[in-house]
Amino acid sequence: MSGDLRVEIETALAHFCLKCHFDARPEVVVLFGASGAGKSSVLECIAGFRTPERGEIALGERILFSSAQGVDIPAHRRRVGYLSQQSALFPHLSVRENVEYGLLDQPRAERELRVEAILERFKIASLARRRPAAISGGEQQRVALARTLVCESEVLLLDEPLSALDEALKSLLLETIFDWQRERAVPMLYVTHEQSEAYLLSRRVLVLEAGKVIADGAPREVFNTPVRREQASLAGYENIFDAVLEALHPEMGTMTCRLGGSGLLMEAPVANRLAGEAVCLAMRAGDILVATERPSGISARNIVPGRVEVIEDRAGMVELRVLCGAGAATAFVVHITRGAREALDLHHGKSVWLIIKTHSIQFLRG
Repeated sequence: MSGDLRVEIETALAHFCLKCHFDARPEVVVLFGASGAGKSSVLECIAGFRTPERGEIALGERILFSSAQGVDIPAHRRRVGYLSQQSALFPHLSVRENVEYGLLDQPRAERELRVEAILERFKIASLARRRPAAISGGEQQRVALARTLVCESEVLLLDEPLSALDEALKSLLLETIFDWQRERAVPMLYVTHEQSEAYLLSRRVLVLEAGKVIADGAPREVFNTPVRREQASLAGYENIFDAVLEALHPEMGTMTCRLGGSGLLMEAPVANRLAGEAVCLAMRAGDILVATERPSGISARNIVPGRVEVIEDRAGMVELRVLCGAGAATAFVVHITRGAREALDLHHGKSVWLIIKTHSIQFLRG
């Protein structure tokens, strides 16, 4: 066992200062965030390809980097496996020679055994004598994974290595990677910007925004109950509104909020705030219902009149932009099925009612 990975680093990047602090046990941890959030830079610091300005990186009792102690172990001695979207195979070497490259300091007999085993595991033994240019992109990525894992790394860093592969091959390789991780009980960090992957790959997600960890927890906790504006946006909340808390109704478990600019009043779950304070509310486009007549006799507290401004047909659904409220109207993004659009005969300019349950509204801290 390699022990826990401990990361506490600070360094200036082009658009922000990377200030990343976290621990990872021998487990799979997803690093999630938008492009440019600092995910790849964190991996590069751990791997030794980028030197932080200050801080410490440790693997168990072994210090890989420490600005205070003047330690900076070279990348080739860190025993860190790193793989990105680019396979980066040596074009002049065969598949076998590429996989064997990181083992050249090992005895020949052991080297051959390990290479044979990993080639069989990734089902690329039949390609052993070919060069990278003579095999497919998916096969090249399998070779790159085999080269990374054959070195018996003590931590594994994967920077969206399978994003270009089809789903069947991706599933096969992920299963092989996870089996390897469980057998060796090492920390594994997997970078992705896809929520669906984060749910499937790990029980723990670290959300990065501008170089900082803004959320750390189980995928359902992180994505379904965001507490910050940036986290809600990354988690797919299409509607995020600034508002003012008008009144608290603790006996009803709600509070009345006025959305900025429109004068629109909405009932949200009660929060520990005071009347008159600025607040931020978020809701998913798929949680908003649409009616062409004002509904009655329903439990939803928010029944909001509006006008369809935009209709866009997207993959598998229809996205509406509905303007609600007087003056500087508030625009709501709503997702419905194609069947619902046809049944309601929706078109530009049509009057509709939006139905929003109180507990589908998420209160954000800022």
